[in-house]
Amino acid sequence: MSRIARTVVVVGVMASAFAAAPAPALTSAGAGAGAGGVPPDPAPGGLQRPYEPDVDVTRNIDTLDVTATKGAGRSVTLVFDRRSRAATGDVPAGARRFVFLFDRSIRFRPDAFPTCDRTVIEARGTDACPPGSRIGGGRAEFPGGRAQDVLAFNTRIGERPGVLVVIPGAGTLLEQTLERVADPYRGDYRWALDEILPVTSVPPQNRVGTTRFQLSFGATRVHHGRTVGFAETTARPGATLRFGLWSEFVSGQVIVPTDRSRLTG
Repeated sequence: MSRIARTVVVVGVMASAFAAAPAPALTSAGAGAGAGGVPPDPAPGGLQRPYEPDVDVTRNIDTLDVTATKGAGRSVTLVFDRRSRAATGDVPAGARRFVFLFDRSIRFRPDAFPTCDRTVIEARGTDACPPGSRIGGGRAEFPGGRAQDVLAFNTRIGERPGVLVVIPGAGTLLEQTLERVADPYRGDYRWALDEILPVTSVPPQNRVGTTRFQLSFGATRVHHGRTVGFAETTARPGATLRFGLWSEFVSGQVIVPTDRSRLTG
């Protein structure tokens, strides 16, 4: 799997694909827009993307649907489902960055799961990752109807806990880092997965976004004698949880589709 693209992330998800269902929300429930109406960065302490000038391409219209299902112990399975369409034309603009925003009741337990290093995947493929290191997965859909499976693995990115998001069929590997959210998002969220898509040799105006991207977090394992989840919640079934997906595209457009999900199970 040496052809896997070296793509850096800080939390978020795939080159352009997340949303689904209701009318798009452009700012998160508890976070107002910043100067000029642009939603502020929810994870400014994370990794930084090299500067790249905006390009004149379509704006994207995104929606987000999230399901939250309670499991054993405090574990919870979270499924983000983002849909994206171009405001003009058939192909959504490519992404620069995604930041997944999780309800304040959600916490993560990466310490309880084995990790898989990106160098392992690049050299030998996802089958070489340690048992128990896969913590989720999903599906990516591209313009024209092509679809690819998505795999997610627990990892460390430098000193930071994170997630590797892999699309084997597309030769894509993204990194997400786990970050604390900043104001004004702290009223609704506590943790974020920050994903930065690096500058590549493909001109920004030619980068293709996904039309739909689904990604789950929800593995469980026995750790020190009890069942733990990669994602856990202190909420009880029936509670309403808040989620968001801060999204920045090559046009400079920034939007934050959000969703409120009832915890089931």
